[in-house]
Amino acid sequence: MTADKKYIKSFCIIQNNQVWLNGEVVFETEPTVFSDFSKKTYQFLEMNYPKFFKMDNLSKLAFLGSELLLKTESNSLEENSTALVFANKSSSLDTDVKYQNSISDPENYYPSPAVFVYTLPNICLGEISIRHQLKSENSFFIFANYNPVFMEKYSNILLETEKADKVLCGWVEYYNEDYKAFLYLVDREGELEHNQEILKKLYNK
Repeated sequence: MTADKKYIKSFCIIQNNQVWLNGEVVFETEPTVFSDFSKKTYQFLEMNYPKFFKMDNLSKLAFLGSELLLKTESNSLEENSTALVFANKSSSLDTDVKYQNSISDPENYYPSPAVFVYTLPNICLGEISIRHQLKSENSFFIFANYNPVFMEKYSNILLETEKADKVLCGWVEYYNEDYKAFLYLVDREGELEHNQEILKKLYNK
């Protein structure tokens, strides 16, 4: 195991109807609901992936962030080379509430299977993996707050043990129209050193 420095190759933040990439606003809309904002962001990214519109909001949020960071990497990505390490505080609660409400409604007892699919937070990792053809290590953790110490150590271990060449890390929180995505790609090359202090600063920008 080596202790070489790791770097943040690129990062993005999606919050409050804005999309930030490497510290610059690249897209924004007037205040609107997330479903409208996510659709406009999808169009801005010139994506052609119809399944996007069937996803729950948590998966859409994670999917858009990963698209920003991985679309320029797509030509260099190799199977199993990029791991995914995500976390949030609400798990899939937003979808869970909708699912529970449908079960509790005697007039509409049978919930849609499309809703049930997204009652696990790690489903968004599957959507990203399918999109970018990744067959890599992936984990989704639940914390009370953003945890840069854990994220730094866990992603570094994946690189140092050669279980991954790159790691896409993300805090992806969505509940009841309150959302924030902070994603970054950890590599062995770059300008920003990968450490918890820098992660804190980037997250709080």
